[in-house]
Amino acid sequence: MEMREHRIETALVVAPQGRVDSNSSGVLETAILGHAGEPRLLVDLSGVEYISSAGLRVFLMLARKVKEGGGRLVLCGMGASVKQVFDLAGFTALFAVEATLEQGAARLSS
Repeated sequence: MEMREHRIETALVVAPQGRVDSNSSGVLETAILGHAGEPRLLVDLSGVEYISSAGLRVFLMLARKVKEGGGRLVLCGMGASVKQVFDLAGFTALFAVEATLEQGAARLSS
């Protein structure tokens, strides 16, 4: 798994690439939780083709840390298979989710 980062407007965009499973969730956890203090964090999941429960756990931890720090978190770009996992786990209701990077950025700006 690889992680890409860049800034748009006032948000940090973090974009994991590849599979997020028990083998790679530790890499994701280390990389993404390091940004939990950002005031506006946008996670672009368009490059993630698979996510397991281990990956979902990382996102729960991230959401908690962002909230504790007073920041805002938006997830965007979920492919059909990733969205299905979030939906089945009931996680879609726990996060601000947008279809595209542009919509995610707009949500963080409002």
